Amino acid sequence: MIDRPITLGGPPGGGKSTAGRALAVRLGLAYVSAGEIFRADGRARGMTVEEYSEFARTHPEVDETLDRRVQEFARPGHILDGRIQGPLARRRGVAVYGFIVTARLEIRAARVARRDHLSVGEATRRIVEREASEVMRYRRLYGIDLSAGPDETTIDSSDLTPAEVVEAIERHLPGGGS
Repeated sequence: MIDRPITLGGPPGGGKSTAGRALAVRLGLAYVSAGEIFRADGRARGMTVEEYSEFARTHPEVDETLDRRVQEFARPGHILDGRIQGPLARRRGVAVYGFIVTARLEIRAARVARRDHLSVGEATRRIVEREASEVMRYRRLYGIDLSAGPDETTIDSSDLTPAEVVEAIERHLPGGGS
């Protein structure tokens, strides 16, 4: 029995969404993705994720609204996929099982390039720009550093299959995740 929410943070292309969706199915939990909500909100405004990230730099209400929406699900039975969802939940006094899913930049760029139909060079450029924007926004808005906290387990997915990432996460859950 998973007695608290699971949070998955990490950089773009690290594998948190792939792992989160698979883990949710495997454990019968609800999956909530801050990234999917952010991209959908940007599309609704006619913006790419990069354009919407730039817009969010000068419109803090974008992140505040998104994070409030996602944090509504910070309770047992849910997996929250988002760069700062673990720290935000803990700040509110919610105990979580927190994970950072990451990978080497070249691996992340190849994954994003495949997903978004980009060249690896363009994917790398976008990742670097997005990370810089997010670091600045989250530090300014919440005083949160995106490096892994002491209560988060880091999983390097660079040389793992998605199934192996899920297994690595499960090993750190009560009862091995079952």
